[in-house]
Amino acid sequence: MSRSLEQSQANLSCRAAGGQALQGGQAPAIMRAMNKATSTPAPTLTQLWRPILAMLIVIVSSNYLVQFPLNDWLTWGAFTFPVAFLVTDLTNRAVGAQAARRVAWVGFSVAVIVSLALAPWRIAVASGVAFIMGQLLDIVAFNRLRTLSWWKAPFFGSLVASVIDTGLFFFLAFAGTDLDWRTLAAGDLAIKWLMAAVLLAPYRLMLPSLQRWVPVA
Repeated sequence: MSRSLEQSQANLSCRAAGGQALQGGQAPAIMRAMNKATSTPAPTLTQLWRPILAMLIVIVSSNYLVQFPLNDWLTWGAFTFPVAFLVTDLTNRAVGAQAARRVAWVGFSVAVIVSLALAPWRIAVASGVAFIMGQLLDIVAFNRLRTLSWWKAPFFGSLVASVIDTGLFFFLAFAGTDLDWRTLAAGDLAIKWLMAAVLLAPYRLMLPSLQRWVPVA
C-alpha cells in the first residue's frame, strides 16, 4: 500500500515537470534542467557569451541571407531567423527569463546596427521593433508553459511570437507601398511556423547539456 502511494506521488511529480513526455535514461537529467532556472541566480553577460554569440551569428547571417531570394515571396533569411527563438528558449530554460531578456536586448542592438548598414532606415526600425517585441513575447509565453511537456513552451512560444514579429515587420516596413507585403508576410510566417517544429529537435538534444550552454556555478 505504501509503495503504491509512493509510486503515485512520484508519477505526479514527473508529470508536473513535463516528465511524462520524456523517456530513456536521460529523463532525470532533462527534468532537472527544466526546473533548474527557478533556483539559479541571474548570470552575468560574460557567462552568457555562448547564447549572445549564437544570437549575433543568427542576426548577421539572416540579414545577409535575406538578400538571396528563393522565389518572389521568400528568401533564405526566413530559414535562419527562427533560430533566434531557439537561442532565447534554451537560455530561458537554462537560467530563466531575465537572462533570456538580456540576450534578446543585445540581439536587438545588433539587429538595428546591422539593418541600418544594409537597409533603409524604415526597414531597419521595423526590423528592430519586430525583433525585440517577438523575442519578449516568446519569453513570456515560454514562462507560462515551462512546466508542461518539454516541447510545448518552445513550440507554442515560437508560434505566437512569430505572428507578432512577422506582422510588425512587414506592416512597419512596407505598409502604404506598392509591395504586396501581406503575401510576403504570409510566406514568411509559414516558414517560421515550419521552423518552429523543425527546431524542436536541436532543442530536445540540448536539454541535457544546458550547463554547457550557460555555465553557472
